[in-house]
Amino acid sequence: MWTIVYVLCVNKTDKRDLEGYAFIRNQIVHLGVTPSLREIGKIVGYSSPRSVQLMLERLEKRALLRRVNGVIRLSSKLIHTTGERVIEVPLIGAVACGTPSLAEQEPEALIQVSTKIARPGSAYFLLRAVGTSMNRAGIHDGDLALVRQQPTAENGEKVVALINDAATIKRFYRVGQVVVLRPDSTDRSHQPIVVSDDFLIQGVVVATLPSNLY
Repeated sequence: MWTIVYVLCVNKTDKRDLEGYAFIRNQIVHLGVTPSLREIGKIVGYSSPRSVQLMLERLEKRALLRRVNGVIRLSSKLIHTTGERVIEVPLIGAVACGTPSLAEQEPEALIQVSTKIARPGSAYFLLRAVGTSMNRAGIHDGDLALVRQQPTAENGEKVVALINDAATIKRFYRVGQVVVLRPDSTDRSHQPIVVSDDFLIQGVVVATLPSNLY
């Protein structure tokens, strides 16, 4: 049974606003602290406190948070009392399970995911899978792949690999001085990809979520 419960549609908010809100909410909900303007600015890439203040104003207009005497508070309607702890994970686009294709970087939405699945201590993002080359591994066309950001992987793990600025999901195998990215599919037309051992891993797929979440 899935414990992913809510989708927060903020696709009209620009990337920095979305990243800033996710950081603020996770700091307040999971650490019990309100981040400073400097801390928020560092996360989203703003060097000016005024830029952070303008971002907070935009988030406040969207009713995602409010400020009381200068203190940031989360909107009460977004605080759930189900007993299930969640973090907000950005859905940042699509990634091919066949021929590598560019993984978009603009978040489409924030999806709340249980911390039993997206465990605290790591950063996560979601990608919509495209293609059939990983269907035997349970990743079907349209599914949402929950990815834990990390630069390394163990043999057999499902990774999001970056090749020539394009991303693809495959199983990772290190063979001597090369890495083989293998499909895991019922379709035999999909072929392995062989790369050098200095290519980039964006993360490891830790769960597959239903396609109808967003």
